[in-house]
Amino acid sequence: MAKERADAARNRRAILAATERLLAAHRPQDISMEQVAAESGVAKGTVFHRFGNRSGLMLALMVERAHALEDAVRTGPPPLGEGAPDRDRLLAFVDAIVDVVSRNKSLLAELSRSGVTMPSSDEYHAEQENPHAVYTFWHGHIGALLRAENPAVDADTVAHVLLGSLHSDPVLVQLTAEGPDRLKIALRTMVTALLDAPPTSDA
Repeated sequence: MAKERADAARNRRAILAATERLLAAHRPQDISMEQVAAESGVAKGTVFHRFGNRSGLMLALMVERAHALEDAVRTGPPPLGEGAPDRDRLLAFVDAIVDVVSRNKSLLAELSRSGVTMPSSDEYHAEQENPHAVYTFWHGHIGALLRAENPAVDADTVAHVLLGSLHSDPVLVQLTAEGPDRLKIALRTMVTALLDAPPTSDA
């Protein structure tokens, strides 16, 4: 994949930063591409060319936030980054995912309503803005840490169940009403129980 041009990267950062500022005061569905262009100082045509439509823009912002978590895992300090025990890294990662989902509830709802229409553009970078790549990393990281701590656990399935629960409507409603702390405690309790589970016997 060709490296993103410096001017394209600068425009992308300006557009996403402008979207962040607008989201602090407006619901996602109330923000137009024209508003984003005006706020970012980037030409409207460039905003449309880069992201395709509002759904593409919201998706890119959500994935950008998720990549910040990935960077923390790969290069940041422990317990998210390397240097902490696998158990501590896993629990910290689960907490961090809940924070990302909680922060992006309105974006997830907007994408769900719109069907997540992906932008079609010569400047589209699937590695940067592909939600499947984010899920693949999250799932793989959870699974690897689970297996390292308790090889008897079906790590792949458990990782899918944990991540799938965060897209549940009742869970998102609870996050909106109560914030992330209660969900963090519940998931930590579940994960700890799995990590401490004794091996199953086939006898």
